Amino acid sequence: MQQLPARQKPQKKDVIETYTVQQPIHLLPFLFESMPLRKRTVVKNMLRHKQVAVNGMPVTLNSTELTPGDKVDVNLTREFRVFSNRRLKIIYEDDDIIVVDKGYGLLSMSSDRKQRGKTEETAYSILREYFKWHSPSNKVFIVHRLDQNTSGLMMLAKNQESKDTMQHNWNNMVLQRKYIAVVEGYVEADKGEVRSYLAENSQHEVYSTQNPEEGKLALTRYRVLKRGSGHTMLEVELDTGRKNQIRVHMKDLGHPIAGDRKYGARPSIIHRLALHAQTLRFAHPATRRDMNFSTPIPSSFYKLTGGK
Repeated sequence: MQQLPARQKPQKKDVIETYTVQQPIHLLPFLFESMPLRKRTVVKNMLRHKQVAVNGMPVTLNSTELTPGDKVDVNLTREFRVFSNRRLKIIYEDDDIIVVDKGYGLLSMSSDRKQRGKTEETAYSILREYFKWHSPSNKVFIVHRLDQNTSGLMMLAKNQESKDTMQHNWNNMVLQRKYIAVVEGYVEADKGEVRSYLAENSQHEVYSTQNPEEGKLALTRYRVLKRGSGHTMLEVELDTGRKNQIRVHMKDLGHPIAGDRKYGARPSIIHRLALHAQTLRFAHPATRRDMNFSTPIPSSFYKLTGGK
């Protein structure tokens, strides 16, 4: 029988056994107790080859300390894969959703442009490849996007139902979205808001108008966190989520975001758009539990305001 090429071989299904820790114990003795019918050399090899995970994290150390309530998974088929990507970090994952910290310069999903015959790497493509490694039937769905030049928190769904629930009830499900923006100049008011209708021209540039028939209502609230070195660091909160909303409203305020040359800013010393999605709070699409996530302010932002 002719052997299939490696990339076409049917993928083995993971066979995972799960054990719950009842009392304090080290990992290797716990594995011996939990799997008495398996040879000790086999158990040791599975641990050595990353086939054991404690509370979802693969481990290889025999003396890993376990406490009551810990979950120990043993993959009898292959090693557990640890997600690692320099441009994308997984913050939270369950059966329905995944929350990631997207790096600056990474597209949320494909723009259908190709470079040297290869489709651009995106947050979506990175996660899709990772999930399909576990099982070809696994899927991932974009719920909302961040601009390529905006870093920070972004949520995706792992099934169609969760995607639809979030998108069809977005204004009710999303409880809070906060951004950090460093803008040019000194913003005088300690806090304020910008309200306008946003529209898009034929060159795909978003602009403000006061004509409700021309655009969609957008409301942006801001609070000053720091001033210095000709810049102001703001905490920005969205009441609406329009395309390029913060960028346009900061331009309307007379203080474009540092590095945002599209909307009137000068070139920036940090060589990026100084906009970061710091906080994302929402109701879980399946459990309705309050989910609240935050990430640190990028260290490069402090260079613009003279340090912390």
